[in-house]
Amino acid sequence: MVEHLTPATVFKCLSDETRARITLLIAGEGELCVCELTAALEQSQPKISRHLSLLRGCGILEDRRQGQWVYYRLHPHLPDWVHDMLQVVLLANKRWMRPDAERLEGMRDRPGRLAACS
Repeated sequence: MVEHLTPATVFKCLSDETRARITLLIAGEGELCVCELTAALEQSQPKISRHLSLLRGCGILEDRRQGQWVYYRLHPHLPDWVHDMLQVVLLANKRWMRPDAERLEGMRDRPGRLAACS
């Protein structure tokens, strides 16, 4: 699927604000679990999971399971232009992403962070 990514496909997949924020958070962090995304975006787990499923279906994200947790990262075979575009957008929109990043960072500082990811 990844080898067939076109600009139209990528932009259509990222046209929803929640999907754009999820993708940019993951691009900035490398990998995030569902619970981290729900905390950062202040959205319900079913809503986040639905968007993650769409991003995985587009070929933008890949998931891996570790015990009861599911972690998401950018698909390792994304074309370079997609990685480059995501980094440019991320760097140019720090203010837009700041509240999400702060909530994510606040979650990291809590004791028992892994217990919150259940």
